[in-house]
Amino acid sequence: MAASPSTARAINDRFALRLLQDEGPLTATQLKTLTGLSRPTVADLVERLQGSGLVHVVGESGAERRGPNAKLYGLVADRAHLAALDVRTSSVSVTVADLLGTTLAEASVPVGGDSGTGSAVEKAVTLLERTVKEAGADRLHTVAVGAPGLIDPATGELRDSSGLPAWHRRLVGVLQERLPAQVLVENETNLAAVAELREGAARDREDFVLLWLGQGVGAAVVLGGRLRRGASGGAGEIGFLPVPGTSGLPSATGCDGGFHELACAAAVETLAAAHGLGPAEALASGHGPFLDALARRLAVGAAAVVSVLDPGCVVLAGETGHQGGPALAARVESQLAALSPLRTEVRPTALGDAAVRRGALLLARDTAQDALFGPPATGL
Repeated sequence: MAASPSTARAINDRFALRLLQDEGPLTATQLKTLTGLSRPTVADLVERLQGSGLVHVVGESGAERRGPNAKLYGLVADRAHLAALDVRTSSVSVTVADLLGTTLAEASVPVGGDSGTGSAVEKAVTLLERTVKEAGADRLHTVAVGAPGLIDPATGELRDSSGLPAWHRRLVGVLQERLPAQVLVENETNLAAVAELREGAARDREDFVLLWLGQGVGAAVVLGGRLRRGASGGAGEIGFLPVPGTSGLPSATGCDGGFHELACAAAVETLAAAHGLGPAEALASGHGPFLDALARRLAVGAAAVVSVLDPGCVVLAGETGHQGGPALAARVESQLAALSPLRTEVRPTALGDAAVRRGALLLARDTAQDALFGPPATGL
């Protein structure tokens, strides 16, 4: 069935806006070439998008100095402002950006373990409000929060968990109450994987698993270029994975005895101490015996994931993956090759500590653009 004129216009507009997002400012001639539309259709499209306040003239092309085609059209970046929050157990980091995803201001604040729920939430909200003001933003359109824990696939809410600070869950509710913005929440590991897929270590992969190695341990699964959350949102909870070399077996209420016991930050510090290294120097020192021992541990968990999913690529992220870098990744790949017949490349994170915030910003940007540009188009 042929699309109605209004539907065709909406599809064409969305496609042109996506090109301006991905390719940067374009002339009408360039839009005509990239979209395959006729010159009159492109002229109408540009006029319509300018009238809607989504597109404006940002300059002239270098190749053409005369006529209407010389004008360069770009998205109106300040049409909407976005915020991304990386909520850790003991800190909050914030990025405020424009509709293009360009960072305007950043800040972070520690949240001590002795902070009460109300105090911690207020500290985080105050940080966001101050950063928005520094960015020169009048108001936020979309806010995306990355936090540890499970996200309920039915409600999109952060589930209550005895292992995580109570203020995490309360923060999302307070943001929704106090901000005239859409507030989204996603698991931190999933957001890191989205960022690595689109801008980081996995840009050339459609299938990979990201191992989050920090205070907590988890994984994000990307297959066919899509994040896979599982039936209950728990895909990748490998901290609970039963593995050899631990004190026992994990339980439904605690991951002690699981892979978490071998790979969490506390376990890495204990392993470093056994090699006569302090926690700050262990990963950065390039100490061969320590890195070999750590790689053997990480390969045990990676092998279990690889044997089930065969992703072809594993990205090491979180504090341990970032600090261990290529030296640790190469050792894990070697150990993994000895444990699994499935050829798997192991790469270090390319985005480091910024991965969660970058993933949250991409989520906020996509959501805001969907709202402003209209439903995603499947083609012309």
